Amino acid sequence: MTERQNGTGTSAGRARGPVTIYDVARLSGVSPSTVSRALNNPGRLSADTEKRIREVADAVGYRLNPMARALPTGRTHTVGLILSDITNPVYFDLVRGVERVAAGRGYILILAESQESADLENETAQRLLASVDGLILVATRLDNADIRALAERKPLFVVNRKVRGIPGVVPDVVPGIRAALDHLAEQGHRSIAYLAGPSGSWMSRLRGRTLDLTAGERGMTIVEIGPGEPTLHGGQAALQGVRDSGATAVLAYNDLMATGLLKACRDGGVRVPEELSVIGFDDIFGSDFTSPPLTTIRTPLGLVGDEAARRLIAAVEKGEEGRRTPLATEFVLRGSTAPPRG
Repeated sequence: MTERQNGTGTSAGRARGPVTIYDVARLSGVSPSTVSRALNNPGRLSADTEKRIREVADAVGYRLNPMARALPTGRTHTVGLILSDITNPVYFDLVRGVERVAAGRGYILILAESQESADLENETAQRLLASVDGLILVATRLDNADIRALAERKPLFVVNRKVRGIPGVVPDVVPGIRAALDHLAEQGHRSIAYLAGPSGSWMSRLRGRTLDLTAGERGMTIVEIGPGEPTLHGGQAALQGVRDSGATAVLAYNDLMATGLLKACRDGGVRVPEELSVIGFDDIFGSDFTSPPLTTIRTPLGLVGDEAARRLIAAVEKGEEGRRTPLATEFVLRGSTAPPRG
């Protein structure tokens, strides 16, 4: 089946009618197979040749037909990305990282959302796998058996989750948490509240366990509050639990919860950081716009997306995961922490 798309006549001198790969080849002065390599597998030809072919293709209105490409190769050059919550700013840089790599390799990104529902996520993943070459699950709420079943059909990566036998990308939370607790210990805090995320969040449990271990090494105690919604509302709803715990500092599962807690403190007359220190997690866009600016633990979200897409495409094209890159969190000091009163 010939790859084609209806187009219009252009200044390149072609009459109106369907645009084919042969039109692009003739006008570029190369063979159809060279055009195919330039458009399907960027990087295999010289930069000048690829540029000329793409300019001609754009001029005559030629576009790749993913379904036509899939017939001889079994591949559509599309990848799927499922997020737990598309409205969460934590995913902005991650999605950009995936898109940047996918586009650079000639792949189209299909984005979907599970709305924190395991059932919806599984249904969406099943439907996507019928038409994509590979799938990335971010903060998945599926159980391990469902994830393995999906991975048997197509290459699959998980982000912010570890599943035995399934490749994934999980930033190292230890450096950021250690630095955050060192900072609080130096200020004199001994009792820390952890605002946990959703009960189905593997990453929330990892951060909680790491806090427990790291705090114990420093003679500090962790009081877990939750599980809670990973949203502004979830942070606002946690204020009473924080007050009841007697903790002098709070580390939230994510920046949204920390920002919600800041608002609840302001509305409830609790001064931050004078009466309560607050630390978020991830360093999302806007976390330094709060009052006071939010101290947080930064996750390299753009690099996480880059890593997941790069290794997924390597698995699609070469049958192997690709090289792993260490990704570590780091502590970012701003204005929402101070020594405890008294």
